[in-house]
Amino acid sequence: MSESSKKRRKWPIIVGTALLTTFVILLFLNLQGGKNHIHYTVPHQVAVEDPAFLRYMGILLGPTILGGNHVTDLQNGDEIFPAMIEGIRSAKKTITFETYIYWSGDIGRQFADALVERADAGVKVHVLLDWVGSNKIEQEYLDALEEAGAEVELYRPLHWYHLTRMNNRTHRKLLVVDGQVGFIGGVGIADSWLGNAETPEQWRDSHYRIEGPAVAQMQAAFVDNWIKTRAQLLIGEAYFPEIPARGNSLAQVFKSSRSGGSESVRLMYLLSIASAVKSIRLQAAYFVPDDLTIRTLVDATQRGVHVEIIVPGPHTDTQLVKNASRSRWKPLLEAGVKIYTFQPAKYHCKVLIVDNLWVSVGSTNFDDRSFRLNDEANLNIYDAEFALEQARIFEQDISKSRLVTLEEFDDRPIYGKIMDWVAGLFRSQL
Repeated sequence: MSESSKKRRKWPIIVGTALLTTFVILLFLNLQGGKNHIHYTVPHQVAVEDPAFLRYMGILLGPTILGGNHVTDLQNGDEIFPAMIEGIRSAKKTITFETYIYWSGDIGRQFADALVERADAGVKVHVLLDWVGSNKIEQEYLDALEEAGAEVELYRPLHWYHLTRMNNRTHRKLLVVDGQVGFIGGVGIADSWLGNAETPEQWRDSHYRIEGPAVAQMQAAFVDNWIKTRAQLLIGEAYFPEIPARGNSLAQVFKSSRSGGSESVRLMYLLSIASAVKSIRLQAAYFVPDDLTIRTLVDATQRGVHVEIIVPGPHTDTQLVKNASRSRWKPLLEAGVKIYTFQPAKYHCKVLIVDNLWVSVGSTNFDDRSFRLNDEANLNIYDAEFALEQARIFEQDISKSRLVTLEEFDDRPIYGKIMDWVAGLFRSQL
């Protein structure tokens, strides 16, 4: 064989090796999240009712905890969507809107029409949609927004310069009107969130309307990703006005992301759990806790804290996550944690209530994807009256749920145990 023939035969091998190497590197970079720097159990130092608890939360998580806020809970699409659309229609100066899921359909059209109408009226409208989560939106919605003068951006679309970060999505759900009224929670802009969570096709979810000084922190969370995407700073009175007190709640909005502050949301949960002395109530759409979180929950039960968790039941959008979740339940059940599975509909709530005083709501799921990979935003509220109302809603969900006993869990079929174990191997990406 001639020397030139040997060289020609080597080229496919060289090219194939280079492509495979590139693929492996990109896969590694995408699967790698922010580092979990905390490995040791967070000790019980103060109670939630102790003034030091708020100092720790403000210092360690960054944003100051501000007084003068009023928070209204909105349950399921029947309450959530009308309130959000009314908020959009009330805008006089600015609207900033960031969400993960935005799909075509009746509710998607209603949101688009309301945003277009306000843009036509001269309101500065900025819309940031995750490229993956909004993959079911029709282009005509986006075209109509841009024709009306709204600015629309997709978060990390498929481009060569995003290839190392394709697995990092914005999961935040933020709507801020005139810099003074904010909406945050778990809802997706899609028809499956319509209704009141009465059928298996619907989502049970919660969202929150906030007025007061903490809205500025929510606006800052939106601007953070707007800069990453459009490289444009939104500033001025139209976006950050002076906000007077609107209520009596202490509140804080903080953000987390893979590139900065990836540990903050996990730290918030760990500190909240470690500070409980009476009760922990957790509504978790995707509950796949890491080892440290499990130890922190178990420690809480050992000091007498009553721990209850509601997770999805028979109706779910991802069986893999459901299996991975079950792979983490045994030490919790053995410690006396009560786990309930919601029965009537799919479950998408993300709410933590500690000692009927401290409440955290937002986009964050109780899993590694939210803790280490996604961009998230949460609203924390320190208010006994508000917390008691959320506890009442929690009890309503329990009345529609089924308690999982340790005996029942241990007696599940061997096939199910194997599937749970296998799914648990992938929990860092779920």
